[in-house]
Amino acid sequence: MTHGSTNGSTNGTATLTGSATATGSAGSTARSATGYAPRRTLPLRVEIVRQFKRRRTLVMFGLLLALPWILVIAFQFGPQSSGQQQSALRISDLATASGLNFAAFALSVSANFLLVVAVALFCGDTVASEASWSSLRYLLAAPVPRDRLLRQKIIVALGYSAAAVICLPLMALLAGTLAFGWHDIQVPGTGETIPALDVLPRFGIVIGYALVSQLVVAALAFLISTMTDSPLGAVGGAVGLWIISTILQAVEALGSLREFLPTFWNTAWLDAIAPELDWSGMAKGASVSVTYAAILIAVAFRRFRRKDVVS
Repeated sequence: MTHGSTNGSTNGTATLTGSATATGSAGSTARSATGYAPRRTLPLRVEIVRQFKRRRTLVMFGLLLALPWILVIAFQFGPQSSGQQQSALRISDLATASGLNFAAFALSVSANFLLVVAVALFCGDTVASEASWSSLRYLLAAPVPRDRLLRQKIIVALGYSAAAVICLPLMALLAGTLAFGWHDIQVPGTGETIPALDVLPRFGIVIGYALVSQLVVAALAFLISTMTDSPLGAVGGAVGLWIISTILQAVEALGSLREFLPTFWNTAWLDAIAPELDWSGMAKGASVSVTYAAILIAVAFRRFRRKDVVS
């Protein structure tokens, strides 16, 4: 009995020791995380597909693509002027002169609000939506490094924002050409005519400048998204501050200070379709937009690194 008990005790001790060794080895393996690679977490293709499948993405792109056709119908069924007068030199009066004129008109009426809302939606819904779904802390526990999480989010958001800004004028160019023909463009303000083939490359400059001018909205919405758990609050906050800037730029008492407002140079792209291409306004507007965007995105990263994520 004594010998058996001794053997049993010895075997049990050996078993416990083996189990402890195995457990320790497993824990050590888990802690070392040999298969973990920070650069492989949250791939861009995964985030792109996730955002594309969301209803707000499909609805927003549907609205942007439908707007030019709605405007065409409005012009077709609206009252027609008896003749093009010399004083009818506003961009809206020249909208039906050609496809390029119509595309410029569609961009002018959407750049100050609809495109702002679209960009704010894509960039303001990035981090805040994860927090509202209580999935942000699980993403960070995966673990996805915080800087990488923000970088992947902002890259995808800027990609969808760029697609939104590009698709509207291109669809407007297609709709306007089919509805009003491919003619030479008439310049708003002066009524001068520029050959369509000459101004077509400049239309690329127009779209590029529209992209740059929306960087401030994107960065502002992204910053607010890292500060709140409400996606609607991030989107609304960015749009609200943009509207305030638009109001302030109308206050002439501010003088030259208005030039530092991000909305002051919004219409500088009109210089690209002028008889003589003028870069000065667009250069100033681009520098203001890029500066604001860089500062806001840097603040967003700095703040999120220190944030106590509880949702």
